[in-house]
Amino acid sequence: MHEILIHPISEILPRNPDERVIFIPQGELFLVPFAALQNAQGKYLIENHTISTAPSIQALDLLAQFKQRYQRQKRQDALVVGNPIMPTVVLKPGDKPQQFSPIPGAEQEAKAIATIMNTQALTGQAATEIEVVRRMSKARIIHLATNAYIDTMQGFKSFLAFAPSANSDGLLTIDEINKLQLHAELVVLSSSQTALGRITGDGVIGLSRAFFAAGVPSVVGSLWYVSDQSTVFLMTEFYKNLRKNPEVAVALRQAMLATMKKYPHPMEWAAFTLIGVS
Repeated sequence: MHEILIHPISEILPRNPDERVIFIPQGELFLVPFAALQNAQGKYLIENHTISTAPSIQALDLLAQFKQRYQRQKRQDALVVGNPIMPTVVLKPGDKPQQFSPIPGAEQEAKAIATIMNTQALTGQAATEIEVVRRMSKARIIHLATNAYIDTMQGFKSFLAFAPSANSDGLLTIDEINKLQLHAELVVLSSSQTALGRITGDGVIGLSRAFFAAGVPSVVGSLWYVSDQSTVFLMTEFYKNLRKNPEVAVALRQAMLATMKKYPHPMEWAAFTLIGVS
């Protein structure tokens, strides 16, 4: 993949690893983990470049306008959610109701990140859909470490799982996200396959696009099933870096490089991708 996609343009890529390289994929190229592409010398692309992706040039321009507007508001609040009590769902007509499995690593992750961001993590029964949505509207950074259902056939049936309550089923659907009016600069979807959805000619119909529609300029999602252990490490490193440097793409690159040393296989560190502006 490096030979096909990167080698032909290698001479015009920036020499400074902190300069941005923004990929605007087409079709199935949205599934490519660009960070993990290896050159002939065995170097991963992320070792030499700071990487992000975008659905289109037009979307990139619009998302940059969102970010400029929100930066002027200077919000400081962070919403960190991890391992809610899981709802019971029927994924297909005729199936028996099933409850999503708890993810203890997500709670550990959320508490570690909350400490870094000087806030309190929302976990367990407290992390209801209603409470999460209420706090989203006030947050500058939103970190959601919970289960997700990803619809790769039609796209619009994807949802994030939170604790149910008397007035909600605990399923935050794409349609519900589309209708939100958020002022966050960044949403991190720390779960498996959250960057996926239905692939179309103009991008992926999935959770990332729903958050763009809600006004968020930057979304971090994953391309495959991620392990608890390496994800806790990577996300903790990411937020440590973000506290030092607000550039999301730079913070994610540094977190990947640190995770690579501890967990060398790309499956462990290359799943997460920044979509939008950095």
